[in-house]
Amino acid sequence: MSFSFSFSGDDIEDEGQSNSTAPNISKPQPAASAFPVPGKPLLPATSHDLQQMLSQLPSKIAYSTLDIDLDGDGTIQLPRRELWDVRVQLMAEDDGANTEPGLGNHDVKTGVYEGGFKSWESSVDLVKVLSLSKSFLADTDIAPRIIELGCGTALPSLAVFQWSLNLRGYNTDFVLSIVLADYNPTVLQLVTLPNFILCWALHQRPDSPILENAFSSEGELDLTPEVLRAFEEFLSARKISLSFFSGGWSPEFVGLLNSDGTPGVGNGSRRQTVVLGAETIYSPFALSAFTQTVFSLMEQERAKGNVAEALVGAKKLYFGVGGSLDDFVTKARERGANVEELREETEGVRRGVVRCSLPR
Repeated sequence: MSFSFSFSGDDIEDEGQSNSTAPNISKPQPAASAFPVPGKPLLPATSHDLQQMLSQLPSKIAYSTLDIDLDGDGTIQLPRRELWDVRVQLMAEDDGANTEPGLGNHDVKTGVYEGGFKSWESSVDLVKVLSLSKSFLADTDIAPRIIELGCGTALPSLAVFQWSLNLRGYNTDFVLSIVLADYNPTVLQLVTLPNFILCWALHQRPDSPILENAFSSEGELDLTPEVLRAFEEFLSARKISLSFFSGGWSPEFVGLLNSDGTPGVGNGSRRQTVVLGAETIYSPFALSAFTQTVFSLMEQERAKGNVAEALVGAKKLYFGVGGSLDDFVTKARERGANVEELREETEGVRRGVVRCSLPR
């Protein structure tokens, strides 16, 4: 089954160009739910080694930047690898760009591809909400852990990463852990990791001759061995951990995330986990699996004495497929969670952002 939420062509271009009409949904075939597909098991939960992923990158990547207005409190520019550049890489590697899920006309192919190559409107909403509390990144008593489920282009996590480069010093005792999880491993390899490298490179470019020489006037970055080595060394020096996971949401998925050996808590510090999800509840099955995963993560953090919350951005209703933000709020409150609406967009396709936390 496949369907398309068409907002503004292939992707979000900028906020002024977002289509304000209702989503255009390709009519699905009858099924018990939008996920999974009978006869197609979910992809297994898998962790991916950063060094191995770096070794599989192309020699250069093309990019553009998305300008996000933070509701009058400045702007943030987030880089994204160009989708046409992904297609070029796949054709050069003879992987068949025309058949790669997510690079065709459908935003989602149920049980195959979950929309990660495209940036979604609710991810921009999450960036705006996160900007109001980014100062926690400078708190020396907190070891922050960001978990973005269904990350795709990872705009919210990229924003946290970029803010941390300005707010966190070299002498911190704790690790900033950013966990990137997407159903499709190809999304992590082709867009998620490249976007983080671009974010770092653009920020450090004024102070690095290596990076200055690696950028071209055509909007490309050469991924030379020196550039990739500098990226790894920077993460280590600034105590920033990037972890990558793929596969379907499941108890095994949660167990794998929690087995990540990244040291996160320094002397006298406590861990604060923020689980992020944008456009992850578009169907009844996705809503159920996402809710179970979020609560498993928060409950395990609470059991360890840590602070945890979830920020969820979604549409009020996904026409034709059954998911909604209101359904998530109902399920969360049935589980005893505290739910607070942080943001609401009422023009065009109605959507919102809620904060979900467990009572102490």
